[in-house]
Amino acid sequence: MAYHSGYGAHGSKHRARAAPDPPPLFDDTSGGYSSQPGGYPAPGADVAFSVNHLLGDPMANVAMAYGSSIASHGKDMVHKELHRFVSVNKLKYFFAVDTAYVAKKLGLLVFPYTHQNWEVQYSRDMPLPPRQDLNAPDLYIPTMAFITYVLLAGMALGIQKRFSPEVLGLCASTALVWVVMEVLALLLGVYLATVRSDLSTFHLLAYSGYKYVGMILSVLTGLLFGSDGYYVALAWTSSSLMYFIVRSLRTAALGPDTMGGPAPRQRLQLYLTLGAAAFQPLIIYWLTFHLIR
Repeated sequence: MAYHSGYGAHGSKHRARAAPDPPPLFDDTSGGYSSQPGGYPAPGADVAFSVNHLLGDPMANVAMAYGSSIASHGKDMVHKELHRFVSVNKLKYFFAVDTAYVAKKLGLLVFPYTHQNWEVQYSRDMPLPPRQDLNAPDLYIPTMAFITYVLLAGMALGIQKRFSPEVLGLCASTALVWVVMEVLALLLGVYLATVRSDLSTFHLLAYSGYKYVGMILSVLTGLLFGSDGYYVALAWTSSSLMYFIVRSLRTAALGPDTMGGPAPRQRLQLYLTLGAAAFQPLIIYWLTFHLIR
């Protein structure tokens, strides 16, 4: 037992003595990165060095400045070309409408005979927006009327068991192409007649697009009352639209600046207005007669 006790005490003395650390296999070379555990460089150190080196290079600075100049010049060119063909501010003007204006303008398109003053109102040499002037043209009604016409055409074709996506697409594209051709013809006529007015492509597009309102009324009446109702509605809407176009375009094209011009030029401008108005019933009939059976 004494031997066993002495052996245990001797063993405990060896366990209490700490073993020395083994020598390192490699020298520690991470003194420059002592802040990062494991001996690795701090995140972003190489990137920061590269960026600082790049910014300090004169050729890099010149290249960056040249690239920035090219990008700025290209941006200016894009904005210039965009505003050359489509003016966003002018386009916003034609959509500045409210509910009261839309209701009154639809009534004017259907029954324009009692309207007296057809001149567009100005404020500080700028035309008032449509919501403040009933005579100002807009693109909201033509756009909504075109969409409604396409939907109504699809419904009419569906009732007659003739609906197909191809036929509906052909109907919509035909209506759009006719308006574009009409606007181009009016632009050519205005150029040949040397009309000096505030009429722009948006104005002509608005006046040409008002025919969709008459087309909708004619098709609806034809679906409800047959072909007889269609022709009655066609005659009424066509005559109303012709009167509206003549009064509106004549006031816009034959403004105060052109009243003192030569008589032949005034006569040519009047013929242009009458021709544009007379063309409306033909387009309305061509785009709607096949929807009524």
